[in-house]
Amino acid sequence: MANNQNQSTKAEVQTSPLNKLPVPGKDDVEFSAEEAAQVFEQNQSSQQSSANKE
Repeated sequence: MANNQNQSTKAEVQTSPLNKLPVPGKDDVEFSAEEAAQVFEQNQSSQQSSANKE
């Protein structure tokens, strides 16, 4: 049986990016209510401080 040069080797397939398992939590876009509150508070305080400078 001749090795067909058009086919990938087992090592090439195993190391391809498409063959990797996803990392849990890597693509999560969820955030907690506490995180949202902190960002909101920071945004409010920065708006107030910039309004006081004017």
